[in-house]
Amino acid sequence: MTHQLNSSDANFERDFRRLVNARRESESDVAIQVRDILREVKARGDEAIIEYSQRFDGHALSEDSDWVITAERCREAYDALEPDLREALELAASRIRAYHAAQLPENRDYTDDAGVRQGATWRAVDAAGLYVPGGRAAYPSSLLMNAIPARVAGVERLVVVTPTPKGQSNPIVLAAAHIAGVDEIWRVGGAQAVAALAYGTDRIKPVDVITGPGNAYVAEAKRQLYGVVGIDMVAGPSEILVIADKDNEPEWIAADLLSQAEHDPTSQSILITDDAPFAALVSDAIELQLATLDTQKTAKASWKEHGAIIVVGSLSEAPALANKLASEHVELAVADPEALMADIRHAGSIFLGRMTPEAIGDYVAGPNHVLPTGRRARFASGLSVLDFMKRTSFIELGEQGMAAIGPAAARLAHAEGLPAHAKSVEVRLK
Repeated sequence: MTHQLNSSDANFERDFRRLVNARRESESDVAIQVRDILREVKARGDEAIIEYSQRFDGHALSEDSDWVITAERCREAYDALEPDLREALELAASRIRAYHAAQLPENRDYTDDAGVRQGATWRAVDAAGLYVPGGRAAYPSSLLMNAIPARVAGVERLVVVTPTPKGQSNPIVLAAAHIAGVDEIWRVGGAQAVAALAYGTDRIKPVDVITGPGNAYVAEAKRQLYGVVGIDMVAGPSEILVIADKDNEPEWIAADLLSQAEHDPTSQSILITDDAPFAALVSDAIELQLATLDTQKTAKASWKEHGAIIVVGSLSEAPALANKLASEHVELAVADPEALMADIRHAGSIFLGRMTPEAIGDYVAGPNHVLPTGRRARFASGLSVLDFMKRTSFIELGEQGMAAIGPAAARLAHAEGLPAHAKSVEVRLK
């Protein structure tokens, strides 16, 4: 049953804390299964990939064409798109590219007052692996959101892995791969695909960073393989928090809440409002819209099990609640969203005003839609070009610089009981 909370209730703090701490992510049995899959792929490579693809996707990897989707096939899919859909993908790609190009960091190179030259250079990783879901739904938007920042960062080799259940692939995803300029597409999914990207096999060469959303098994595989490769984040079920006053259209807010509920039965949609009658209207609108949704089964399960409506005395209470939830998406459907945003410290992405539904951010706005979930917005950010880059610092001393800062380095080395460190400085001072 959808949670109903009121900040004036005596037990509100307890009930809200339960809502915040409710676990919606994978349990230990998933971790055990993923560990076994990773071990098998590391030990047996392509042989294990073949077995898992047949078992989980019903896809036989026998011929070379069973393994890869060619650039020619992606171009054909692009050419076959309806013009309106092709233009929509191109618009999304151009806006994503422009937004992420502005994120590129600058190198630094300067000499300080002590005569010490220092700075840092940014370089892209050599290869990035991008996971594109192909099970419950196929998301060309996710391919664009992962591949374009990687290409903007300067990654030379972009490798996509995507499950193809019964051998079927989504032509819109292939068209998006053509637009983004992906180098390789492997018809492999699940934890075994993540393992292949991390460890490499005879066919699939390893990468340096793995990004992209997936199911609980994919997320767990990324978590366990962090350190072997870099990852963007461990993504959990989708979330949306809508903070709305009574001057909104209830149907709009209901649609916004269901936009995340339809992702997965474990997704979470929460409304905070200062008007109880408006909350009731939104709840009624959700029931009406659920009846007509093609994704009704998933959205209904999510809303009934994990959804929540919170009525507060004043919307001034909302930012503190939002900061505790640290949601993936936060909509501020109020007259003055800037005032509320100033007090929201933890959110994956914020959508300002009544005319800015979260779904715009999923597709064409420009900022990345790969965002921290499960309260990780307290310490993590959305995917950016920096996830595909690393910074290397450098230092250069001459005699002047060594004379200025060397004695202090030697003293600190002695204080730490590291005489060889100290000597490597002192011999230059002499």
